Amino acid sequence: MTERIVLAYSGGLDTSVAIGWIGEATGAEVIAVAVDVGQGGESLETIRQRALGCGAVEAYVADASDEFANEYCMPTLQANALYQGHYPLVSAISRPVIVKHLVKAAREFGATTVAHGCTGKGNDQVRFEVGIQTLGPDLKCIAPVRDLALTRDKAIAFAEEKGLPIETTKKNPYSIDQNVWGRAVETGYLEDIWNAPTKDIYDYTATPEFPPAPDEVTISFEAGVPVAIDGVKVTPLQAIKELNRRAGAQGVGRIDVVEDRLVGIKSREIYEAPGAMALITAHKHLEDITIEREQARFKATVGQRWAELVYDGQWFSPLKRSLDAFIADTQRYVSGDIRMVLHGGQAIVNGRRSETSLYDFDLATYDTGDTFDQSMARGFIELWGMSAKVASGRDIRVAGK
Repeated sequence: MTERIVLAYSGGLDTSVAIGWIGEATGAEVIAVAVDVGQGGESLETIRQRALGCGAVEAYVADASDEFANEYCMPTLQANALYQGHYPLVSAISRPVIVKHLVKAAREFGATTVAHGCTGKGNDQVRFEVGIQTLGPDLKCIAPVRDLALTRDKAIAFAEEKGLPIETTKKNPYSIDQNVWGRAVETGYLEDIWNAPTKDIYDYTATPEFPPAPDEVTISFEAGVPVAIDGVKVTPLQAIKELNRRAGAQGVGRIDVVEDRLVGIKSREIYEAPGAMALITAHKHLEDITIEREQARFKATVGQRWAELVYDGQWFSPLKRSLDAFIADTQRYVSGDIRMVLHGGQAIVNGRRSETSLYDFDLATYDTGDTFDQSMARGFIELWGMSAKVASGRDIRVAGK
């Protein structure tokens, strides 16, 4: 039986050419796997037909938009995950769901190898291959660009020679990856980190310099998951899409950052994540009134480590699974409403309410009705500072000798 290879297929030039390129280099049959994670653009059927037209013996297509929103975006939201304090893991969280479907397709079609279109200097090669090794340890991995010398100029020449049904004349200077959680742009003009981004690179967000009138929105959460916007019930996918639209119109969620890649180099990245950043902002403010202080402090540390693991391709790791359990436990009381104003590139919270809030008005107020016993403060301060006071006394005593 002829060997079969499943290929993560986007429908673009490189992966379309990779179908025939892999076939010629290995003698294997190629099954194209396309996964919709809310990236928009062409329909799955169009992509499926293109894959077959480029020589794939089978084309596996999956609409995973709701799966992606429910099982990947929502845990990211609950963790308030921002890699290096900036990046909401747009590409990093889409790779595990694609990997899941690649392995599923490999089992379904009897493939022994999984292929992806990543280069040898990016993060995604690690995310794909570590995920595949974890879910399908018997499967092999290849990367045509990295392992089979498939460069862009060779891809264009191959496509023209074979008459493949794919556009080869237009060359976008940028590398773009997008899904419903956000959009990532890199390379080209942006590789000089002194160059400011030009307006043409943005798609999910309008320019914040000349915004429309302020947009006030109320987001309702249950156990850390958005369930309604302005009183209208929504699914996680609908919540992200609605806030992509409304926050994007106000220029919210533009991120320009130089980040530390897993492979050891620094890389300049431009991200657009209007829905993600608005939701994370709202969620964090709701946590501020519903999570106990020490638990919240530790959760911030856990969220940072969670983001690093996911960025580094460890979605399926034991530590990630353990951190998931902690984060899920913290979300028990994260229910309520957050009101925020979207305007001029900012999402500013101006109201919050929750039946499980730890905010006690009578304890917090300075007006009549204050129930806080201020006489407790003096003794508390004495005890709180005792350790430092004793140590300071020791320092003075030793220094005087």
